[in-house]
Amino acid sequence: MLLFIIGIIILFVGGFFYSKYVEKQLQPDDRPTPAVSKADGVDYVVMSEKKNWLINLLNIAGTGPILGPIQGILFGPIAFLAIPLGCVFAGAVHDYMTGFISMRNGGSQVPKLVGKYIGDGVRKFYNIVIAILLLLTGVVFVYTPGDLIANDVLKVGVDSNVIWIIYAVIFAYYILSTVLPIDKLIGRIYPLFGAFLIISAIGVFIGIFVKGSGDLSFANYGLLAEHPLGQRFIPSFFITVACGILSGFHGSQVTLVSRTVKSEAEAKTTFYSTMIAEGFIAMVWAAGAMVIFSTGRAPLDTAGTLMVGEISKYFMGDIGGLLAVLGVIALPITSGDTAFRSLRLIISEELNIDQRSGAKRAGLAAVLFIPAIAILFFAKSNPNGFNMLWRYFGFTNQFVAIFALAVATIYLINTNKNYLITLIPGIFYTFIVFAFIISEKKLGLRLPFTIAYPAAGVLAIAYAIFVVKTGKKNKTRIETTNLE
Repeated sequence: MLLFIIGIIILFVGGFFYSKYVEKQLQPDDRPTPAVSKADGVDYVVMSEKKNWLINLLNIAGTGPILGPIQGILFGPIAFLAIPLGCVFAGAVHDYMTGFISMRNGGSQVPKLVGKYIGDGVRKFYNIVIAILLLLTGVVFVYTPGDLIANDVLKVGVDSNVIWIIYAVIFAYYILSTVLPIDKLIGRIYPLFGAFLIISAIGVFIGIFVKGSGDLSFANYGLLAEHPLGQRFIPSFFITVACGILSGFHGSQVTLVSRTVKSEAEAKTTFYSTMIAEGFIAMVWAAGAMVIFSTGRAPLDTAGTLMVGEISKYFMGDIGGLLAVLGVIALPITSGDTAFRSLRLIISEELNIDQRSGAKRAGLAAVLFIPAIAILFFAKSNPNGFNMLWRYFGFTNQFVAIFALAVATIYLINTNKNYLITLIPGIFYTFIVFAFIISEKKLGLRLPFTIAYPAAGVLAIAYAIFVVKTGKKNKTRIETTNLE
């Protein structure tokens, strides 16, 4: 329990002070934001700071900060230190920098930022990776809420044919939210989803102290526990707990909200503090899972979606547990819809497809949902489908993040600010990503860690050299590049 409390203090106190330091590097001013200068009533729409905060939180907080920490706690109580430290110094910085740089570049999506700050060749490769990530994200965030609705709300089970009706309804909502102006559906329905989210997080948090304090003793754990499947803390933990620490998917979401922020002064609250809130959600569900696992109420191999129901009911009872489950259902739905919306915007920007026309938005959206449905069908029909889907999602999620961190580093180099605040997280996650893919038995090259670690170290150093040299070399070109 003490380690959990220390982690919460690191998260909020560290986030409060470090966010101020990061803000000084960005120097927000009173220039018109894209929401004002490019208002179009569809994607560029001024919304209040409170609404932007809530929308951004719900956009970035899918099932990642719940299912990830539930699996991540199997590495031991070290999760209660890794999550807040990573969130404060990497994840929140990534989100704030990406959102702010997007605002400074007319609300551009990350691919255009990659093209401007790193180069057109890298942009083309990035487009492939981000398209895969957004498709996987959208499918994951149909699969998990659909199964939760079937299992914990309707009580029909995840193998019932009803599940496909549930998936169809979620897809229908996604199509509407992808096509309609951002303030017509997303801006109106999110406050309701936000209420469920807050109830679930606070309810489990209080329950940990009321019902779980005696069980959160870590009696059977050291600081770093032996994972039941033999996974190593480095790199597997940081791939598993992606959304609670650092998530490349967030880059596609904060650039959506960069188009609805009225003033640069609101950016720190809108982008940095929402990631701190997500870190809190991750800490709460990790602690809840620790109680359930350490007391034997559920075996270590219990599926993440089933654990959500176990945790919710234990800490909040049947009624409160149902509200908590609804909150968890709201999270992926409010990330899945904007995943597809982001993909629509990225493709439209790359192909110069005018998005002011409702027919063009609908046509592009229809094309996007075809591969998404195919991936969902594969994942559902394969016994190990979801596990494969989650591993691919986790890897591409972190891989995408190192591109955004590179953009942020080059931006800081060109503005003569402290670029180490983004370069160091970029180096660390480059090591994590390549150590994982080189050593992973099912996804990667299946090489031993005696090879994976040195190879990943060399690639991380190469990443650092490339980013710094690119930033210093291309300063003049970047300053004259126009993304409008």
